[in-house]
Amino acid sequence: MTIFPPDPNLTALRVALARLRDERGWTFDELAERSGLSRRTLIDLEHGRTTGSVTTWHALAHTFNVPIDQLLGSLCEGHTPPIPPEA
Repeated sequence: MTIFPPDPNLTALRVALARLRDERGWTFDELAERSGLSRRTLIDLEHGRTTGSVTTWHALAHTFNVPIDQLLGSLCEGHTPPIPPEA
C-alpha cells in the first residue's frame, strides 16, 4: 500500500508571504527591488497564480532575513510535518 503525503498548504505559504511584506510595509515594487524578483512574479506568488521555484523562495527568505525553513514550513500548516530521521 502506498501512503501519499498530504498536499502542501499553498494558501498558508501565500499568507506568510503577504504577512512578511505587510509587516515591513513594503509594496510589491519595494519587494521587487530588494529581492531582484519581478513585480509580476511577486504578485503572482501572493495571489496564488504560481507556486514559484526553490530559487525564488530562497531569494525571498534572504530578502526578509528569515530562515527558508521558517518560510516554507507554512506548507505543512494544518498537518503534521515529517519527522526528521534520527542522527
